[in-house]
Amino acid sequence: MADTTAVLRRRTPERPPAPPPGAGGLLTGLLRTARPKQWVKNVLVVAAPAAAGELFTTPALTRLPLTFLLFTACAAAVYLVNDARDADADRAHPVKRHRPVAAGQVPVPVAYAAGGALALLAPATALWLCPPAVAALLTAYLAMQLAYCVTLKHVLVVDLVVVTTGFLMRAVTGGLALGLPLSRWFLITTGFGALFMVSAKRYSEAVQMAGAAGATRALLTEYTVGYLRFVWQLAAGVAVLGYCLWALEEGGVPHAGLLPWRQLSVVAFVLAVLRYAVFADRGTAGEPEDVVLRDRALAVIGVVWAAMYGAAVANW
Repeated sequence: MADTTAVLRRRTPERPPAPPPGAGGLLTGLLRTARPKQWVKNVLVVAAPAAAGELFTTPALTRLPLTFLLFTACAAAVYLVNDARDADADRAHPVKRHRPVAAGQVPVPVAYAAGGALALLAPATALWLCPPAVAALLTAYLAMQLAYCVTLKHVLVVDLVVVTTGFLMRAVTGGLALGLPLSRWFLITTGFGALFMVSAKRYSEAVQMAGAAGATRALLTEYTVGYLRFVWQLAAGVAVLGYCLWALEEGGVPHAGLLPWRQLSVVAFVLAVLRYAVFADRGTAGEPEDVVLRDRALAVIGVVWAAMYGAAVANW
Protein backbone atom coordinates (compact mmCIF):
# COMPACT_ATOMS: atom_id res chain seq x y z
CA MET A 1 0.00 0.00 0.00
CA ALA A 2 2.86 2.36 0.87
CA ASP A 3 4.55 1.67 -2.49
CA THR A 4 1.31 2.35 -4.37
CA THR A 5 0.84 5.66 -2.52
CA ALA A 6 4.40 6.68 -3.35
CA VAL A 7 3.89 5.90 -7.04
CA LEU A 8 0.63 7.90 -7.14
CA ARG A 9 2.36 10.87 -5.51
CA ARG A 10 5.13 10.76 -8.14
CA ARG A 11 2.62 10.54 -11.00
CA THR A 12 0.34 13.32 -9.64
CA PRO A 13 1.90 16.73 -10.18
CA GLU A 14 1.65 19.07 -7.22
CA ARG A 15 -0.58 22.08 -7.74
CA PRO A 16 1.26 25.36 -7.65
CA PRO A 17 0.14 27.77 -4.89
CA ALA A 18 -2.69 30.11 -5.86
CA PRO A 19 -1.36 33.40 -7.19
CA PRO A 20 -2.06 36.52 -5.16
CA PRO A 21 -5.15 38.44 -6.28
CA GLY A 22 -4.64 41.12 -8.88
CA ALA A 23 -5.65 44.73 -8.46
CA GLY A 24 -9.13 44.04 -9.80
CA GLY A 25 -9.68 41.11 -7.48
CA LEU A 26 -8.35 43.07 -4.52
CA LEU A 27 -10.64 46.02 -5.17
CA THR A 28 -13.60 43.69 -5.57
CA GLY A 29 -12.69 42.00 -2.32
CA LEU A 30 -12.43 45.33 -0.50
CA LEU A 31 -15.84 46.34 -1.84
CA ARG A 32 -17.38 43.03 -0.72
CA THR A 33 -15.81 43.45 2.72
CA ALA A 34 -17.42 46.90 2.96
CA ARG A 35 -20.81 45.07 2.83
CA PRO A 36 -22.75 46.99 0.13
CA LYS A 37 -25.97 45.23 1.19
CA GLN A 38 -25.58 46.78 4.64
CA TRP A 39 -25.50 50.32 3.24
CA VAL A 40 -29.30 50.37 3.26
CA LYS A 41 -29.05 50.88 7.03
CA ASN A 42 -27.46 54.28 6.45
CA VAL A 43 -30.67 55.52 4.83
CA LEU A 44 -31.70 56.14 8.44
CA VAL A 45 -29.92 59.50 8.15
CA VAL A 46 -33.03 60.82 6.37
CA ALA A 47 -35.37 59.75 9.21
CA ALA A 48 -35.17 62.91 11.35
CA PRO A 49 -35.44 65.36 8.40
CA ALA A 50 -38.37 63.36 7.01
CA ALA A 51 -40.13 63.42 10.39
CA ALA A 52 -39.66 67.19 10.56
CA GLY A 53 -40.88 67.77 7.00
CA GLU A 54 -37.45 69.06 5.91
CA LEU A 55 -36.49 66.25 3.55
CA PHE A 56 -36.79 68.20 0.30
CA THR A 57 -35.30 71.51 1.38
CA THR A 58 -32.12 72.78 -0.26
CA PRO A 59 -29.91 72.10 2.82
CA ALA A 60 -31.29 68.54 3.08
CA LEU A 61 -30.72 67.77 -0.60
CA THR A 62 -27.09 68.87 -0.32
CA ARG A 63 -26.08 67.68 3.15
CA LEU A 64 -27.93 64.38 3.51
CA PRO A 65 -26.24 62.60 0.55
CA LEU A 66 -22.87 63.67 1.98
CA THR A 67 -23.88 62.47 5.44
CA PHE A 68 -24.96 59.13 3.95
CA LEU A 69 -21.58 58.72 2.22
CA LEU A 70 -19.62 59.64 5.35
CA PHE A 71 -21.53 57.18 7.52
CA THR A 72 -21.09 54.52 4.84
CA ALA A 73 -17.33 55.14 4.91
CA CYS A 74 -17.28 54.82 8.71
CA ALA A 75 -19.28 51.59 8.62
CA ALA A 76 -16.99 50.20 5.90
CA ALA A 77 -13.96 51.02 8.05
CA VAL A 78 -15.44 49.03 10.92
CA TYR A 79 -16.26 46.04 8.68
CA LEU A 80 -12.71 46.00 7.29
CA VAL A 81 -11.10 46.07 10.74
CA ASN A 82 -13.57 43.52 12.09
CA ASP A 83 -12.95 41.04 9.27
CA ALA A 84 -9.19 41.47 9.61
CA ARG A 85 -9.36 40.71 13.33
CA ASP A 86 -11.72 37.74 12.89
CA ALA A 87 -10.04 36.22 9.82
CA ASP A 88 -8.81 33.10 11.62
CA ALA A 89 -12.14 32.47 13.36
CA ASP A 90 -14.12 33.13 10.15
CA ARG A 91 -12.18 30.40 8.34
CA ALA A 92 -13.79 27.86 10.70
CA HIS A 93 -17.32 29.10 9.92
CA PRO A 94 -19.29 27.39 7.12
CA VAL A 95 -20.45 30.73 5.64
CA LYS A 96 -18.02 33.38 6.88
CA ARG A 97 -15.05 31.48 5.48
CA HIS A 98 -16.05 32.84 2.07
CA ARG A 99 -15.52 36.45 3.18
CA PRO A 100 -12.70 38.05 1.16
CA VAL A 101 -10.30 38.48 4.10
CA ALA A 102 -10.87 34.99 5.47
CA ALA A 103 -10.58 33.51 1.95
CA GLY A 104 -7.30 35.32 1.29
CA GLN A 105 -8.64 37.58 -1.45
CA VAL A 106 -7.84 40.61 0.72
CA PRO A 107 -4.65 40.32 2.81
CA VAL A 108 -5.12 41.15 6.48
CA PRO A 109 -2.65 44.11 6.45
CA VAL A 110 -4.46 45.61 3.44
CA ALA A 111 -7.81 45.33 5.25
CA TYR A 112 -6.36 47.06 8.30
CA ALA A 113 -4.82 49.80 6.16
CA ALA A 114 -7.99 50.46 4.17
CA GLY A 115 -10.10 50.49 7.33
CA GLY A 116 -7.72 52.87 9.08
CA ALA A 117 -7.66 55.23 6.10
CA LEU A 118 -11.46 55.41 5.95
CA ALA A 119 -11.67 55.87 9.72
CA LEU A 120 -9.42 58.94 9.48
CA LEU A 121 -10.82 60.37 6.24
CA ALA A 122 -14.54 60.30 7.08
CA PRO A 123 -14.48 62.40 10.31
CA ALA A 124 -11.92 64.78 8.78
CA THR A 125 -14.20 65.36 5.79
CA ALA A 126 -17.19 65.83 8.09
CA LEU A 127 -15.28 68.43 10.12
CA TRP A 128 -14.54 70.30 6.89
CA LEU A 129 -17.94 70.10 5.16
CA CYS A 130 -20.52 69.46 7.93
CA PRO A 131 -21.46 70.96 11.30
CA PRO A 132 -18.96 70.03 14.05
CA ALA A 133 -21.59 67.89 15.80
CA VAL A 134 -21.63 65.52 12.81
CA ALA A 135 -17.86 65.02 12.93
CA ALA A 136 -18.05 64.44 16.70
CA LEU A 137 -20.80 61.84 16.31
CA LEU A 138 -18.95 60.01 13.52
CA THR A 139 -15.82 59.92 15.70
CA ALA A 140 -17.86 58.57 18.62
CA TYR A 141 -19.44 55.97 16.33
CA LEU A 142 -16.04 54.78 15.13
CA ALA A 143 -14.64 54.62 18.67
CA MET A 144 -17.64 52.68 19.92
CA GLN A 145 -17.70 50.24 17.00
CA LEU A 146 -13.96 49.59 17.10
CA ALA A 147 -14.24 48.95 20.83
CA TYR A 148 -17.04 46.55 19.94
CA CYS A 149 -14.78 44.71 17.50
CA VAL A 150 -12.05 44.38 20.11
CA THR A 151 -13.94 43.54 23.28
CA LEU A 152 -17.51 44.80 23.69
CA LYS A 153 -19.02 42.15 21.41
CA HIS A 154 -18.01 39.60 24.02
CA VAL A 155 -19.95 41.31 26.85
CA LEU A 156 -23.52 40.16 27.49
CA VAL A 157 -26.24 42.76 26.82
CA VAL A 158 -23.62 45.43 26.10
CA ASP A 159 -23.20 43.96 22.63
CA LEU A 160 -26.92 44.48 21.96
CA VAL A 161 -26.77 48.04 23.28
CA VAL A 162 -23.76 48.96 21.14
CA VAL A 163 -25.27 47.69 17.89
CA THR A 164 -28.59 49.36 18.72
CA THR A 165 -26.82 52.64 19.47
CA GLY A 166 -25.16 52.45 16.07
CA PHE A 167 -28.60 52.46 14.42
CA LEU A 168 -29.74 55.34 16.63
CA MET A 169 -26.63 57.33 15.75
CA ARG A 170 -27.46 57.02 12.07
CA ALA A 171 -30.90 58.50 12.68
CA VAL A 172 -29.54 61.29 14.90
CA THR A 173 -26.83 62.27 12.41
CA GLY A 174 -29.35 63.42 9.81
CA GLY A 175 -30.93 65.77 12.34
CA LEU A 176 -27.55 67.12 13.44
CA ALA A 177 -26.52 67.74 9.83
CA LEU A 178 -29.49 70.09 9.42
CA GLY A 179 -29.57 71.47 12.96
CA LEU A 180 -33.02 70.00 13.66
CA PRO A 181 -34.40 69.36 17.17
CA LEU A 182 -35.02 65.68 17.84
CA SER A 183 -38.38 64.55 19.27
CA ARG A 184 -38.26 62.31 22.34
CA TRP A 185 -40.79 60.00 20.68
CA PHE A 186 -38.62 59.83 17.57
CA LEU A 187 -35.64 58.75 19.70
CA ILE A 188 -37.68 56.19 21.68
CA THR A 189 -39.30 54.65 18.60
CA THR A 190 -36.04 54.56 16.63
CA GLY A 191 -33.99 53.20 19.51
CA PHE A 192 -36.34 50.40 20.50
CA GLY A 193 -37.17 49.63 16.88
CA ALA A 194 -33.45 49.11 16.33
CA LEU A 195 -33.20 46.95 19.46
CA PHE A 196 -36.09 44.86 18.13
CA MET A 197 -34.24 44.14 14.87
CA VAL A 198 -30.87 43.58 16.56
CA SER A 199 -32.21 41.16 19.17
CA ALA A 200 -34.29 39.38 16.51
CA LYS A 201 -31.09 38.94 14.50
CA ARG A 202 -29.28 37.49 17.53
CA TYR A 203 -32.25 35.23 18.23
CA SER A 204 -32.20 33.94 14.67
CA GLU A 205 -28.45 33.33 14.84
CA ALA A 206 -28.86 31.46 18.13
CA VAL A 207 -31.61 29.27 16.68
CA GLN A 208 -29.68 28.48 13.49
CA MET A 209 -26.35 27.82 15.22
CA ALA A 210 -27.75 25.79 18.12
CA GLY A 211 -25.66 22.65 18.41
CA ALA A 212 -23.69 23.47 15.25
CA ALA A 213 -19.94 23.31 15.15
CA GLY A 214 -17.91 26.22 13.89
CA ALA A 215 -19.93 29.05 15.43
CA THR A 216 -17.72 32.11 15.60
CA ARG A 217 -19.91 34.24 17.87
CA ALA A 218 -19.12 32.58 21.18
CA LEU A 219 -21.42 34.98 23.03
CA LEU A 220 -24.43 33.26 21.45
CA THR A 221 -23.75 30.25 23.64
CA GLU A 222 -24.17 32.46 26.73
CA TYR A 223 -27.53 33.88 25.68
CA THR A 224 -30.55 31.63 25.98
CA VAL A 225 -33.05 31.54 23.14
CA GLY A 226 -35.79 32.40 25.62
CA TYR A 227 -33.96 35.51 26.80
CA LEU A 228 -33.39 36.81 23.27
CA ARG A 229 -37.04 36.17 22.44
CA PHE A 230 -38.01 38.20 25.53
CA VAL A 231 -35.76 41.08 24.44
CA TRP A 232 -37.12 41.39 20.90
CA GLN A 233 -40.71 41.09 22.11
CA LEU A 234 -40.14 43.76 24.77
CA ALA A 235 -38.39 46.07 22.28
CA ALA A 236 -41.18 45.65 19.74
CA GLY A 237 -43.78 46.57 22.35
CA VAL A 238 -41.94 49.72 23.48
CA ALA A 239 -41.35 50.80 19.86
CA VAL A 240 -45.06 50.47 19.10
CA LEU A 241 -45.95 52.34 22.30
CA GLY A 242 -43.56 55.18 21.46
CA TYR A 243 -44.97 55.48 17.95
CA CYS A 244 -48.55 55.50 19.27
CA LEU A 245 -47.70 58.29 21.71
CA TRP A 246 -46.23 60.31 18.84
CA ALA A 247 -49.29 59.68 16.69
CA LEU A 248 -51.77 60.64 19.40
CA GLU A 249 -49.90 63.76 20.49
CA GLU A 250 -51.07 66.72 18.44
CA GLY A 251 -48.41 69.00 19.87
CA GLY A 252 -50.78 71.95 20.12
CA VAL A 253 -51.34 72.03 16.34
CA PRO A 254 -54.98 71.42 15.38
CA HIS A 255 -55.66 68.75 12.77
CA ALA A 256 -56.40 70.37 9.41
CA GLY A 257 -55.81 67.56 6.93
CA LEU A 258 -58.26 65.45 4.98
CA LEU A 259 -57.82 62.49 7.35
CA PRO A 260 -55.99 61.95 10.66
CA TRP A 261 -52.95 60.45 8.89
CA ARG A 262 -50.80 60.42 12.03
CA GLN A 263 -53.26 58.19 13.85
CA LEU A 264 -53.97 56.03 10.81
CA SER A 265 -50.25 55.43 10.26
CA VAL A 266 -50.23 53.48 13.54
CA VAL A 267 -52.04 50.66 11.74
CA ALA A 268 -49.35 50.36 9.07
CA PHE A 269 -46.57 50.66 11.65
CA VAL A 270 -48.03 47.88 13.81
CA LEU A 271 -48.57 45.68 10.74
CA ALA A 272 -44.92 46.17 9.75
CA VAL A 273 -43.75 45.15 13.23
CA LEU A 274 -46.04 42.11 13.21
CA ARG A 275 -44.87 41.08 9.74
CA TYR A 276 -41.20 41.35 10.71
CA ALA A 277 -41.95 39.42 13.90
CA VAL A 278 -43.03 36.46 11.74
CA PHE A 279 -39.47 36.08 10.48
CA ALA A 280 -38.03 36.74 13.94
CA ASP A 281 -40.21 34.01 15.45
CA ARG A 282 -39.14 31.55 12.73
CA GLY A 283 -35.50 32.32 13.39
CA THR A 284 -34.99 33.61 9.84
CA ALA A 285 -34.30 37.29 10.63
CA GLY A 286 -30.53 36.80 10.76
CA GLU A 287 -30.04 39.27 7.90
CA PRO A 288 -32.45 42.20 8.48
CA GLU A 289 -31.66 43.83 5.14
CA ASP A 290 -32.69 40.63 3.33
CA VAL A 291 -35.99 40.52 5.21
CA VAL A 292 -36.74 44.16 4.42
CA LEU A 293 -35.73 43.99 0.76
CA ARG A 294 -37.07 40.56 -0.21
CA ASP A 295 -40.43 40.29 1.54
CA ARG A 296 -43.02 41.75 -0.82
CA ALA A 297 -45.76 42.10 1.81
CA LEU A 298 -43.43 43.99 4.13
CA ALA A 299 -42.42 46.25 1.25
CA VAL A 300 -46.06 47.07 0.47
CA ILE A 301 -46.76 47.81 4.13
CA GLY A 302 -43.69 50.03 4.20
CA VAL A 303 -44.86 52.01 1.17
CA VAL A 304 -48.32 52.49 2.69
CA TRP A 305 -46.81 53.61 5.98
CA ALA A 306 -44.46 56.04 4.20
CA ALA A 307 -47.39 57.52 2.29
CA MET A 308 -49.41 58.03 5.46
CA TYR A 309 -46.40 59.41 7.32
CA GLY A 310 -45.69 61.84 4.49
CA ALA A 311 -49.31 62.97 4.42
CA ALA A 312 -49.20 63.54 8.19
CA VAL A 313 -45.99 65.61 8.00
CA ALA A 314 -47.39 67.64 5.07
CA ASN A 315 -50.72 68.04 6.96
CA TRP A 316 -52.73 66.98 3.91
